[in-house]
Amino acid sequence: MRERTAVCPGSFDPVTVGHIDIIRRASKMFDHVIVVVMINAAKQSCFSLEERVRMLRASTAEFPNVRVDSYNGLLAEYAASKHADAIVKGLRAMSDFEYEFQMALTNKKLSPDIETVFLTTSAENMYLSSSMVKQIASMGGDVSEFVPEVIHKDIVQRLNQRSE
Repeated sequence: MRERTAVCPGSFDPVTVGHIDIIRRASKMFDHVIVVVMINAAKQSCFSLEERVRMLRASTAEFPNVRVDSYNGLLAEYAASKHADAIVKGLRAMSDFEYEFQMALTNKKLSPDIETVFLTTSAENMYLSSSMVKQIASMGGDVSEFVPEVIHKDIVQRLNQRSE
Protein backbone atom coordinates (compact mmCIF):
# COMPACT_ATOMS: atom_id res chain seq x y z
CA MET A 1 0.00 0.00 0.00
CA ARG A 2 1.25 3.45 -0.93
CA GLU A 3 2.21 5.81 1.87
CA ARG A 4 0.12 8.96 2.18
CA THR A 5 1.58 12.44 2.52
CA ALA A 6 -0.16 15.58 3.70
CA VAL A 7 0.94 19.19 3.60
CA CYS A 8 -0.12 21.39 6.51
CA PRO A 9 0.45 25.03 5.47
CA GLY A 10 0.32 28.27 7.39
CA SER A 11 2.17 31.42 8.32
CA PHE A 12 2.67 30.21 11.93
CA ASP A 13 3.50 33.69 13.20
CA PRO A 14 3.84 32.37 15.88
CA VAL A 15 2.85 28.72 16.15
CA THR A 16 0.12 28.09 18.75
CA VAL A 17 -1.14 25.05 20.61
CA GLY A 18 -4.07 25.12 18.18
CA HIS A 19 -1.67 24.64 15.26
CA ILE A 20 0.08 21.82 17.11
CA ASP A 21 -3.26 20.12 17.78
CA ILE A 22 -4.06 20.10 14.04
CA ILE A 23 -0.54 18.87 13.19
CA ARG A 24 -0.75 16.11 15.83
CA ARG A 25 -4.08 14.91 14.48
CA ALA A 26 -2.86 15.02 10.88
CA SER A 27 0.21 12.99 11.88
CA LYS A 28 -2.13 10.20 13.02
CA MET A 29 -4.05 10.25 9.73
CA PHE A 30 -1.13 10.36 7.27
CA ASP A 31 2.17 8.51 6.98
CA HIS A 32 4.05 11.76 6.39
CA VAL A 33 3.12 15.35 7.22
CA ILE A 34 5.04 18.31 5.85
CA VAL A 35 4.34 21.46 7.83
CA VAL A 36 5.15 24.27 5.43
CA VAL A 37 5.63 27.88 6.46
CA MET A 38 4.19 29.83 3.56
CA ILE A 39 5.54 33.25 2.75
CA ASN A 40 2.70 35.73 2.40
CA ALA A 41 3.87 39.09 1.08
CA ALA A 42 0.51 40.61 2.09
CA LYS A 43 1.21 39.89 5.78
CA GLN A 44 3.77 41.68 7.91
CA SER A 45 5.38 38.91 9.95
CA CYS A 46 6.50 39.42 13.51
CA PHE A 47 8.95 36.52 13.35
CA SER A 48 11.38 35.88 10.50
CA LEU A 49 10.90 32.88 8.25
CA GLU A 50 13.91 31.19 9.85
CA GLU A 51 12.52 31.79 13.35
CA ARG A 52 9.12 30.36 12.44
CA VAL A 53 10.72 27.27 10.90
CA ARG A 54 12.94 26.81 13.97
CA MET A 55 10.01 27.23 16.38
CA LEU A 56 7.93 24.73 14.40
CA ARG A 57 10.74 22.19 14.34
CA ALA A 58 11.12 22.48 18.10
CA SER A 59 7.34 22.27 18.62
CA THR A 60 6.86 19.20 16.40
CA ALA A 61 10.00 17.27 17.38
CA GLU A 62 7.88 14.66 19.18
CA PHE A 63 6.16 13.61 15.94
CA PRO A 64 8.51 11.32 13.99
CA ASN A 65 6.51 11.53 10.75
CA VAL A 66 6.38 15.36 10.66
CA ARG A 67 8.94 17.57 8.98
CA VAL A 68 9.02 21.34 8.55
CA ASP A 69 9.76 23.27 5.37
CA SER A 70 9.15 26.74 3.93
CA TYR A 71 7.95 27.90 0.54
CA ASN A 72 7.38 31.09 -1.39
CA GLY A 73 4.83 30.35 -4.09
CA LEU A 74 1.53 28.63 -4.74
CA LEU A 75 0.50 26.02 -2.19
CA ALA A 76 -0.91 23.75 -4.91
CA GLU A 77 2.45 23.77 -6.70
CA TYR A 78 4.32 23.00 -3.50
CA ALA A 79 1.99 20.13 -2.59
CA ALA A 80 2.28 18.65 -6.08
CA SER A 81 6.09 18.92 -5.99
CA LYS A 82 6.06 16.88 -2.76
CA HIS A 83 3.65 14.29 -4.23
CA ALA A 84 1.18 15.09 -1.48
CA ASP A 85 -2.18 13.39 -1.35
CA ALA A 86 -3.79 16.09 0.76
CA ILE A 87 -3.61 19.59 2.11
CA VAL A 88 -4.70 19.75 5.76
CA LYS A 89 -6.31 22.95 7.01
CA GLY A 90 -7.63 23.72 10.47
CA LEU A 91 -10.96 25.48 10.88
CA ARG A 92 -12.02 27.54 13.90
CA ALA A 93 -15.29 29.11 12.75
CA MET A 94 -17.66 29.50 9.82
CA SER A 95 -15.75 32.58 8.72
CA ASP A 96 -12.64 30.38 8.35
CA PHE A 97 -14.65 27.90 6.30
CA GLU A 98 -15.77 30.40 3.67
CA TYR A 99 -12.23 31.54 2.95
CA GLU A 100 -10.69 28.05 3.20
CA PHE A 101 -13.39 26.51 1.00
CA GLN A 102 -12.63 29.06 -1.72
CA MET A 103 -8.91 28.27 -1.41
CA ALA A 104 -9.61 24.52 -1.52
CA LEU A 105 -11.57 24.87 -4.74
CA THR A 106 -8.78 26.95 -6.27
CA ASN A 107 -6.12 24.45 -5.19
CA LYS A 108 -8.22 21.61 -6.60
CA LYS A 109 -8.38 23.40 -9.95
CA LEU A 110 -4.59 23.90 -9.92
CA SER A 111 -3.76 20.36 -8.68
CA PRO A 112 -6.76 18.06 -9.29
CA ASP A 113 -5.17 15.02 -7.63
CA ILE A 114 -4.71 16.70 -4.25
CA GLU A 115 -7.60 16.77 -1.78
CA THR A 116 -8.11 19.36 0.94
CA VAL A 117 -8.94 17.91 4.35
CA PHE A 118 -10.52 20.22 6.92
CA LEU A 119 -9.99 19.47 10.60
CA THR A 120 -12.11 21.40 13.05
CA THR A 121 -10.22 22.82 15.95
CA SER A 122 -10.65 21.39 19.41
CA ALA A 123 -13.22 23.28 21.45
CA GLU A 124 -10.60 24.64 23.84
CA ASN A 125 -8.75 26.28 20.92
CA MET A 126 -11.67 27.77 18.99
CA TYR A 127 -10.84 31.35 20.00
CA LEU A 128 -7.06 31.01 19.63
CA SER A 129 -5.09 32.72 16.87
CA SER A 130 -1.52 33.86 16.30
CA SER A 131 -2.81 37.44 16.23
CA MET A 132 -4.35 37.04 19.66
CA VAL A 133 -1.12 35.56 21.05
CA LYS A 134 0.89 38.49 19.66
CA GLN A 135 -1.52 41.04 21.11
CA ILE A 136 -1.61 39.47 24.58
CA ALA A 137 2.16 38.92 24.78
CA SER A 138 2.99 42.41 23.51
CA MET A 139 0.93 43.84 26.38
CA GLY A 140 2.71 41.69 28.95
CA GLY A 141 -0.06 39.10 29.29
CA ASP A 142 0.53 35.43 30.00
CA VAL A 143 0.46 33.33 26.80
CA SER A 144 1.88 30.14 28.36
CA GLU A 145 -1.36 28.23 27.77
CA PHE A 146 -1.55 29.33 24.14
CA VAL A 147 1.88 28.38 22.76
CA PRO A 148 4.06 25.27 23.00
CA GLU A 149 6.18 25.32 26.14
CA VAL A 150 9.39 24.74 24.18
CA ILE A 151 9.04 28.10 22.37
CA HIS A 152 7.20 30.15 25.02
CA LYS A 153 10.32 32.03 26.14
CA ASP A 154 11.27 32.94 22.53
CA ILE A 155 7.82 34.36 21.85
CA VAL A 156 7.62 36.35 25.07
CA GLN A 157 11.12 37.80 24.64
CA ARG A 158 10.43 38.94 21.07
CA LEU A 159 6.99 40.38 21.72
CA ASN A 160 8.00 42.14 24.92
CA GLN A 161 10.84 43.83 22.99
CA ARG A 162 8.32 45.19 20.50
CA SER A 163 6.20 46.81 23.23
CA GLU A 164 9.08 48.65 24.91
